[in-house]
Amino acid sequence: MIETYVENLKKAFGDFQPEILIILGSGLGSIAQKVENKIIVPYNQIGFPKINIVGHRAELIAGTLGKKKVLCMSGRYHLYEGHPATFVKDMMSAYQKYGIKEVIATNAAGSLRKDMAAGAIMMITDHINFSGQNPLIGVNNDKEGPRFPDMSQAYDKALQQKMRQTAKENNIMLFEGTYFFVVGPNFETKAEIKAFRTLGADAVGMSTVPEVISAVYFGLKVVALSVITNQSADIQKTGLSHEETLFEAKQGAVDLQGLILKYLEK
Repeated sequence: MIETYVENLKKAFGDFQPEILIILGSGLGSIAQKVENKIIVPYNQIGFPKINIVGHRAELIAGTLGKKKVLCMSGRYHLYEGHPATFVKDMMSAYQKYGIKEVIATNAAGSLRKDMAAGAIMMITDHINFSGQNPLIGVNNDKEGPRFPDMSQAYDKALQQKMRQTAKENNIMLFEGTYFFVVGPNFETKAEIKAFRTLGADAVGMSTVPEVISAVYFGLKVVALSVITNQSADIQKTGLSHEETLFEAKQGAVDLQGLILKYLEK
């Protein structure tokens, strides 16, 4: 299927050749509205499976953002929908073969820190994979990547510094921390939150890590950003919901959009 994906990407976007993939998290699709000279292609035209989550449009948007040629994923694949983790690897393989060299991953996440409230932006500097799943499980093709890839530098140091400097120059508050990946789809219990915090997590979410593992495997550079949509159950007094996640993500997307635009102008 990977060859089919690549062929369909080339047919869909013609001579346009993006080098940066932007993965848009829940409620963050507004960033794609800023893409100039856009070409919009539904996932099913590429051969990707269906997505059934509110806030994910399931389409690729190619065009220019800032000064860069980009390909935006408006809608992502979550393991809790039943999609196999290995599909994420196949998808990233297709992007790499298509010419993508850098990935900007975004997501909506819950904060485990009192000082990082809803609406904040956190640059992910490391992650903890608590899902029990991995997109690299299975027979390895040594021509594509190593059997045991090093994840100690999964998030590119140079890209992090570029993002950090961009935020500083534009007076955008940028938190940094470790992202804790769970399968979901339920929100966490108070006991789980306590455990995650003890393990060193700053934010928790249900995406991104399979994409990062796959991207690093294929030699792509990664920088990732979380929009904080709520604080954890032991901090926040009200209940948690997906509707709140979408609402707060849209509020935080304003700063995130500005940050990414300025980042791509460098």
